[in-house]
Amino acid sequence: MTTLTVGEAVNYSAQLQLPDSMSASEKKERANATIREMGLQDALNTRIGGWGAKGLSGGQKRRVSICIEILTWPKLLFLDEPTSGLDSAASYYVMSRIARLGRSDGARRTIVASIHQPSSEVFQLFDSLCLLSNGKTVYFGPASEANEFFASCGFPCPTLQNPSDHFLKTINKDFEQDIEGGILGAGPTVEEAIDTLIKSYEASEGYEQVRKQVAEICKQGYGAILEKKRSHASFITQCIVLTRRSFKNMYRDLGYYWLRLLIYIGLSLGLGTIYYKIGHDYGSIQARGSLIMFISTFLTFMTIGGFPSFVEDMKVFERERLNGHYSATSFVISNTLSAQPYLLFISAFSGALAYYMPGLRKDFGHFFYYVLILYACMMLVESLMMIVASLVPNYLMGIITGAGIQGIMMLGGGFFRLPQDLPKAFWKYPLYYVAFHRYAYEGLFKNEFSGSVFPNGEVGGGGDILTGEEILREKWGVDLSYSKWGDLAFLLGMVVLYRVLFLMIIKATEKFKSISASCAMARRKQQETQIVDNFIGLGYLRRSQRLLVENLTTEVQELRSTNAESQRRLLEMEAENQKRMSELEAENQKRMSEMEAQMKRQDELIQQLLHHQLNSPSNHPAYFSQRQDGSPLPLPAPET
Repeated sequence: MTTLTVGEAVNYSAQLQLPDSMSASEKKERANATIREMGLQDALNTRIGGWGAKGLSGGQKRRVSICIEILTWPKLLFLDEPTSGLDSAASYYVMSRIARLGRSDGARRTIVASIHQPSSEVFQLFDSLCLLSNGKTVYFGPASEANEFFASCGFPCPTLQNPSDHFLKTINKDFEQDIEGGILGAGPTVEEAIDTLIKSYEASEGYEQVRKQVAEICKQGYGAILEKKRSHASFITQCIVLTRRSFKNMYRDLGYYWLRLLIYIGLSLGLGTIYYKIGHDYGSIQARGSLIMFISTFLTFMTIGGFPSFVEDMKVFERERLNGHYSATSFVISNTLSAQPYLLFISAFSGALAYYMPGLRKDFGHFFYYVLILYACMMLVESLMMIVASLVPNYLMGIITGAGIQGIMMLGGGFFRLPQDLPKAFWKYPLYYVAFHRYAYEGLFKNEFSGSVFPNGEVGGGGDILTGEEILREKWGVDLSYSKWGDLAFLLGMVVLYRVLFLMIIKATEKFKSISASCAMARRKQQETQIVDNFIGLGYLRRSQRLLVENLTTEVQELRSTNAESQRRLLEMEAENQKRMSELEAENQKRMSEMEAQMKRQDELIQQLLHHQLNSPSNHPAYFSQRQDGSPLPLPAPET
């Protein structure tokens, strides 16, 4: 989370990942020690930072991520470019710390790291090296033997050059033209170099050993190592820690609730000034209805403004859940609990402006119910937007989707079109009964009009007064078969339903990903089994080929021994062919000699013609002389 400091982020992660058997002081000491080992002690109280807020550099953020992942000293650790954004010194210290983790406390740990441009010091920290080019294995084996392997293939590392740079430059196909000599033909191209390395590796003993190890692992089966899961904090501890962390993040993130509070205050002041002291006459009935409609729809509608923060929360959850930090249930509970104080404060503070300035019912009981309705509606909209964020993790598309859903619910809520006038298909059944705006309208209408009396201003009306129940039943079409508390109960029930639906969607997404991963694992297992079968079958095929060659050789020898006459005739035919070839060659030589003599005669004729042309009158100076009138002189007689 971008609003947390380095110390807070690592400490919260330690409380979530480390088991309850460790005390709080031990967890804090583990977190602080990890921070020191990653060289982040000077940035302990610096916020991580993000959009619109300064914070750590890219390299420091990467080191914080590494801190969080190595807190539990995992048995298997995958790191994708852990030194990206770090200078050479920081890269060395980070990788040396990770290398020590693999050898600490006598435990066997496997650490897999992808790294680009490691320095020579960092390269020496690796035990094994795997080089890939275009999805093919170029080398896999001890890192100390890679230089010797490349040299044996004709690509030795130049003196005073980093071996890792030499390896990557040799197998990099993105810039094939940069290899010296590859274009002019003086040396191998990148494609040729890669083919040579792959063939050499597949012919090496290391390749055969890897094949055998893969075959043995495939025979053992899967899941034996992964069945034992690491211990985490208890469910209660997870809920408490996540609630505290989420509450602090909401407090520090201005866009989460504080900016929305300013918008709510502005809208409430606008409503309060437009409907200021609407009075209690007949005309105030319509004004009160319009005011209540706007409060229950557009004030709660602005909750979608927190959607970007919801998306960021989902990104953090997906990353931490993927790494197994906590459960989905604890995340949903903590997210729900941490938001309640802010929603209640916004409902009461901004709602008071839109309630007392127009002059609605002034007793505290009606105001308290009004705040509860606003509070429930805001929780509903926030729950709806969390569901949208889990399904549509894009800011623009998510806001459009959430706004569209709420707009449709507003239309079917029973205010813009009375319930008895709504089309039955879709709008009445089922939208009118599932739209939470209906219960918000009805609850606020009952809260304002029930028990009230208004003067009857209708032309040709009945009595002098109109009761609130008559207004609710005849003007607004409100269902009076249950009280206003029933509407509030419906809203709170829908809050619970939406949150449960949010949890179910998260778990369904995890289940789908798990099924996809299982299918991929099954396909990979099938492929590996096929590879092993092919490998074994290749041995049988080679032995069969060897036996076939031996049998054919024996048969040929028998044929040669028994068919001496055929061999003699074959020799005679070969001698005759040789004689014929000699005659053809002599004839060709004769023809070549004749052609050369003919060409020589043609050359002599061409020389004579050229000599005659040069001595012709057209090349004589007198040919270009003219008379005084400009006409040419007659040509001289040609020489014999």
